[in-house]
Amino acid sequence: MTTAHNTTSPQYPFTAVVGMDDLRLALLLNAVSPAVGGVLVRGEKGTAKSTAVRALSALMPAVDVVGGCRFACAPTAPDPGCPDGPHGTGPVEHRPTRMVELPVGASEDRLVGALDIERALSEGVKAFEPGLLADAHRGILYVDEVNLLHDHLVDLLLDAAAMGASYVEREGVSVRHAARFLLVGTMNPEEGELRPQLLDRFGLTVEVAASREPDQRVEVVRRRLAYDADPAGFAARWAGDEDELRGRIAEARELLPRVTLGDRALRQIAATCAAFEVDGMRADIVMARTATALAAWAGRTDVAEEDVRQAALLALPHRRRRNPFDAPGLDEDKLDETLEEFRGTDEGPAPDTDGDDDPDPDGPDGGGPGGGDGPEGGHPPQEGGPEEAPLPPETGLPHQQDGEAPPTPQAPEQPEPEPRPQGGAAGEKPAVGATEPFRTRRLDVPGLGEGADGRRSRARTAHGRTTGARRPRGALGKLHLAATVQAAAPHQKARGRRGTGLVVRRDDLREAVREGREGNLVLFVVDASGSMAARKRMSAVKGAVLSLLLDAYQRRDKIGMITFRGSGAELALPPTSSVEAGAARLAQLPTGGRTPLSEGLLKAHEVLRIERMRDPSRRALLVVVTDGRATGAPGAGRAAGGPLARASRAARLLAADGTAAVVVDCEAGPVRLGLAGELARDLQGTAITLDELRADSVSALVRTVQGTRTTHGNRKAA
Repeated sequence: MTTAHNTTSPQYPFTAVVGMDDLRLALLLNAVSPAVGGVLVRGEKGTAKSTAVRALSALMPAVDVVGGCRFACAPTAPDPGCPDGPHGTGPVEHRPTRMVELPVGASEDRLVGALDIERALSEGVKAFEPGLLADAHRGILYVDEVNLLHDHLVDLLLDAAAMGASYVEREGVSVRHAARFLLVGTMNPEEGELRPQLLDRFGLTVEVAASREPDQRVEVVRRRLAYDADPAGFAARWAGDEDELRGRIAEARELLPRVTLGDRALRQIAATCAAFEVDGMRADIVMARTATALAAWAGRTDVAEEDVRQAALLALPHRRRRNPFDAPGLDEDKLDETLEEFRGTDEGPAPDTDGDDDPDPDGPDGGGPGGGDGPEGGHPPQEGGPEEAPLPPETGLPHQQDGEAPPTPQAPEQPEPEPRPQGGAAGEKPAVGATEPFRTRRLDVPGLGEGADGRRSRARTAHGRTTGARRPRGALGKLHLAATVQAAAPHQKARGRRGTGLVVRRDDLREAVREGREGNLVLFVVDASGSMAARKRMSAVKGAVLSLLLDAYQRRDKIGMITFRGSGAELALPPTSSVEAGAARLAQLPTGGRTPLSEGLLKAHEVLRIERMRDPSRRALLVVVTDGRATGAPGAGRAAGGPLARASRAARLLAADGTAAVVVDCEAGPVRLGLAGELARDLQGTAITLDELRADSVSALVRTVQGTRTTHGNRKAA
């Protein structure tokens, strides 16, 4: 249902959006009180997230700006540091609230603005072209797929959101302008999670999902088709509802300053944030602002307990994550218990239970925050509704799967002689839980790449330390001032230089070459065969892979997972940015059967070949988690055509492509065959044990994957 923003047709009406009461309420609360801090909308693709967000702009009150000011200064309180200032008593422009969209692939200059470096050097003037942050001032900044935003853009966005201003610094030339905006983002959690710093900047969060009710889905399709056939006519039919809602927003805004947040509500807010162990004080402040907006939206001048409860459901779930595998959510029973415990009067804390002062039997205000349903009533999410049904828990921790296992597995610990590759096959063991994740050593791809910004391997990036200068390739990036002056200096006399200004031409400009770190594709190849089936051993293996997944999340990698067991290998997780999906697949991984190591390696070769065509700049790191054993017919051991010989040939095939590889040796026991080490040599990579994988192990030096062959990325960099 999500469509591209069309500026030539009327916007899809906000009141025509079907269902999604939580989303509509969260957006309306921000329209009433922008101080709430914006909304993060999480949900599966095709759920009209973008449609609802874009429709909000038509409901926002218009703003007055200084005529001709590119930075939307308010006539009554212009920014004293505005680059277009100082402002006198010029004309006032009355215009609709802007909604500015930040594309995922935007450049830094497009976000913060760009300086005309040539004019700055030759004329000494601040010729500044505003960016999207300036356009969004006093409006809405909308980021679709915000979880895919590049790290350097996230950093700039965080700075602007925290300070209410944007700073542009370029080789001694400095520009600052106000940048206060309502931040709204949408994302599909399957594609990866947000960094905690950005997550906390969103005041509220809501989960959306497509309705499973046929009648509601029919109405969604009917309205969408009607809008596509006649956008103007469809918008006209909903104009009355839009005007009514717009008027209600204006009334709530007018009422908001008169809403009283009593001591009882403040105590409940503080107690709730403490009970759920949220970090910092931003959650308390956001809850207070949200509860106040809820009361104003319901037409009341006092904050009720139900406002506090609804504010907690909107403001706390995304602030409770302790690691990237935690699913956002809130225990509503615990929330109700906390609110009940701190229910009292505005004059003091909750009364003692020994009987002198009984609490008000009717409760605060006798109930909810107002009449109506959905966003009009300010009610909490409906547990039974199709749009608000709670998502199933997905902590990503494997121990959740224990309850799903059969009571008593009948198969022996050793693999069956003739296992079948399908689910539920003979010799298959149920999934087991993982040991506690730990901090792993950094595993790098050798050489110098040119992939997307990240935190794993060395690469030429737009950010990092300056290592040299070069002529610009296309638009000028980061100016290398010394190299530019050095290039222009020999030509000053020939160019007829007069005065102190430096005569600079386009050919003189040099941009800085910087070295930072890139994100890689980390492809896991996990042995799930019978040789790994002992429960304690597989738990340790899963704990190690879970730890590596956490490391990949922190280093901004894409990840993929191949498992092999029985008679073949399976791409359990196609390359993705969602480490949560990887953790979920790992949790459900059964074990048992033969060890088709060669099939797993060949599958990895095929996946990497396809990924190189899709994204040639992203280098890959292959992580094989195995004890090195290989079984299967025909042949035996290292004999020609045997499983070990086939695995060796497959490994050498990967090495020939320049694939950087590390083998995590899972062999245990007093007698060790050293097969994982032999596999690492065939891969021209490195073998490390499970214990050596820990960052705090005895030999805890940062370990770089060593290889004698030049990788594909090295050849490209050269």
